[in-house]
Amino acid sequence: MNKEFVIIGAGPAGLCAALEAARHGVDVMLIDENDRPGGQLFLQTHKFFGSRHHLAGVRGFQIACDLLAEAQEYGLDVRLNSTVWGLFPDNRVAFAIDDEEQDSVVAEYVLVASGALEKGTFFPGWTKPGVMGAGAAQKMMHVHLVLPGRKVLVVGSGNVGLILAYQLAQAGAQVQGVVEALPCISGYQVHAG
Repeated sequence: MNKEFVIIGAGPAGLCAALEAARHGVDVMLIDENDRPGGQLFLQTHKFFGSRHHLAGVRGFQIACDLLAEAQEYGLDVRLNSTVWGLFPDNRVAFAIDDEEQDSVVAEYVLVASGALEKGTFFPGWTKPGVMGAGAAQKMMHVHLVLPGRKVLVVGSGNVGLILAYQLAQAGAQVQGVVEALPCISGYQVHAG
């Protein structure tokens, strides 16, 4: 199989790149390991802020749904539950579908948009059960509909920590506190409020 443009990762960057290419008539295939595209946007239940141009007042998961609807309008070839395991010198992208069958595609151009990496803080006990990063907690709540814990302590008062504490409280957890090493809250005031 041949495609003009293959994008590995159907999160916000991959979706936006695919849509921009499709608007210019490019034949695009998106490959993502998850069961739905949108990546981190599905973990964002809070309303974004800033300008209307930057979708202020819209929740992340709604942005993802809007991008998906636009992708469907363009008829993009989206391969979900597909894990890319190889990218070869001839631009062949090899992937496993549902961990069962194998396929590959040769592309003129390949874009790797494999997502963000959570920045962890390592401390004694960070590997114990119940200790997790913000992304893992958000994914448990917003994708798997599981409360990560009943009593929670959030470490870090940056935007992610503040938003996570708010989301945990909304989901029914008792947030015992937000711990910060700095002498003041480091997130935006809108999130601290």
